[in-house]
Amino acid sequence: MVENKVLNEDSKKILLDTIRSINDFPKPGIVFKDITTLLNNKEAFKLLMNHLEDRYKSYNLDYIAGIDSRGFIFGAALADRLGIGFVPVRKKGKLPSTTVCEKYELEYGFDEVELHLDAFNNQKNVNVLLIDDIIVSGGTAYAAATLIKKLDVNLVEMCFLMNIQILEGAKKLSKISPVYSVLEI
Repeated sequence: MVENKVLNEDSKKILLDTIRSINDFPKPGIVFKDITTLLNNKEAFKLLMNHLEDRYKSYNLDYIAGIDSRGFIFGAALADRLGIGFVPVRKKGKLPSTTVCEKYELEYGFDEVELHLDAFNNQKNVNVLLIDDIIVSGGTAYAAATLIKKLDVNLVEMCFLMNIQILEGAKKLSKISPVYSVLEI
C-alpha cells in the first residue's frame, strides 16, 4: 500500500516564501506566481525535491511525464532521483518523431500537446506520474493525461507544485486521476 505523504505546514511556508508574485503579468488583473525564485534557492528546491522523492519512492513508478516547460524541471530531477525514465509532454510541433496529439481549450482559442508514440518504449501498463508546476483551469494537464492514457499506460497520479484554486482545475482533473498539489493557493 502506498503511503500518501504530504508536506508539513512549516515546509509549505518555506516554499511559499520563495515564490514571487508578479501583479498584472502577463496581462492586467493576473497575479503570476514566479517559481524562478524557488528554483534559484538551493535550500527550497532541495526541500521540494526531497519531499517529492519521499512521497513517490514507494509508488512503483516506471516513468515521469513532465508538461512543457516547467514540468520538465521537476519531472527530470525527480526521475533522476527515482532512477526511472522521463518523458516530455510537448507543445505541438516540438517533437521530431511520430506523435499523438490532444487539443485543449484556452481562454482565447485552442492549443495542442503531444507525446511520441513510443514515449514509454512501447510498453503497456507501466506506471506513470504526470507532473507540472501550476494547475489553474486544468486544461493542459487534462490534455496531457488524456494523451498518456491513449498509450495504454497507468496514470498513477498528477502532481503539481501549486494548485491555484480559483478555477477548480484540480476538481476537474480528479475525475480522471488522483491529484496531489504540494501547495494550495
